[in-house]
Amino acid sequence: MGMWIGRNRKARVTYGFDEIALVPGRVTINPKEVDITFGLARKNAEPLKLKIPIFASAMDGVVDVHFAIGMSKLGGLAVLNLEGVQTRYKNPQEVLQKIVETDKSEITGLLQKIYQEPVQPDLIAARIRQIKDGGALAAVSSIPQRAVEFGRIAQDAGADVFVVQSTVSTVRHISSEYKSLDLAKFCREMRIPVIVGNTVGYDVTLEIMECGPAAVLVGVGPGAACTSRGVLGLGVPQVTATVDCAAARDTYFKRTARHVPIITDGGMSKGGDVCKALACGADAVMVGSAFAKAEEAPGCGYHWGMATPHANLPRGTRIKVGTTGSLKQILFGPAEVDDGSQNLVGAITTCMGNVGARNLAEFQETEIIIAPSIKTEGKLFQAVQSVGMGTS
Repeated sequence: MGMWIGRNRKARVTYGFDEIALVPGRVTINPKEVDITFGLARKNAEPLKLKIPIFASAMDGVVDVHFAIGMSKLGGLAVLNLEGVQTRYKNPQEVLQKIVETDKSEITGLLQKIYQEPVQPDLIAARIRQIKDGGALAAVSSIPQRAVEFGRIAQDAGADVFVVQSTVSTVRHISSEYKSLDLAKFCREMRIPVIVGNTVGYDVTLEIMECGPAAVLVGVGPGAACTSRGVLGLGVPQVTATVDCAAARDTYFKRTARHVPIITDGGMSKGGDVCKALACGADAVMVGSAFAKAEEAPGCGYHWGMATPHANLPRGTRIKVGTTGSLKQILFGPAEVDDGSQNLVGAITTCMGNVGARNLAEFQETEIIIAPSIKTEGKLFQAVQSVGMGTS
């Protein structure tokens, strides 16, 4: 498997969203009659049901209390970053305004300074209660080193989902400097569902699933504001990563009869990317930059990665995505832009109808072809005029 890249060394050929296409089915279905609901297993309770299989990324430019409430009421789930400005500052809006207004030549230094302020445990509980008081589901995120401490606070405050998230997640993390998270013990002791990420490989996904998480996040470095692939040279294109991790999910299910969903995280700015991720095996997707364009997003049209403020080796940048419409428009339309970044749910249901998939499980069986010309074939005028598919 793979191709020779030099003497005694092979490399796998991998694929991203722009290199594949989905093949229409022999039967088509009314898009209004397909089922796109997503379920997350809970202990001693019915699964947590989402009307749409879409999560909003735990990034400060995307999710705050107001956004989380709005996303939940529209049927999805927004994840609040417990190590961001919302839990470091009582008045995060002032801090966010500074980030938005600062010149790009100074932004990394400013972010490093802003994120040196310690996380306040009382603000963790307060933000979660604000989301719950808004009648919404509350999902929160932490790095593994703070998961035990923050997880306890979060579930006591009423959080519905806890996400343990790092650039690369493994079960066997070796460190002599600090105590590594016992993932199996953490998942066992938490009363609420635990989502773990991020990963891109078959074997490591299997190992993570054996620890008992409710779901696994897939993706290293594909996010619009993430620079890990450039800074560290790490990453697997999202199509291949999703297919590999979906294979691990299916293997694990055959062994245990327990379905652990995979959630493709990052690299999807258009409806077509989301459709491809689901067809490649994802049970749901996590999106950042598309939601940063929402009127409700706290970043006011700006977006920056979670590792951007790293004190020693930043792996992200601030990008301007602009504000194009409401959160409802981005999810359900009506679309007022021609690039596929609005009405993501409509894109999913219409695509499912065209391939003949009645639900997400059937969508995962869609025929896929390698099609590197899919974005350029016949699109010369769009590219020249920077409209439609020529805008990216």
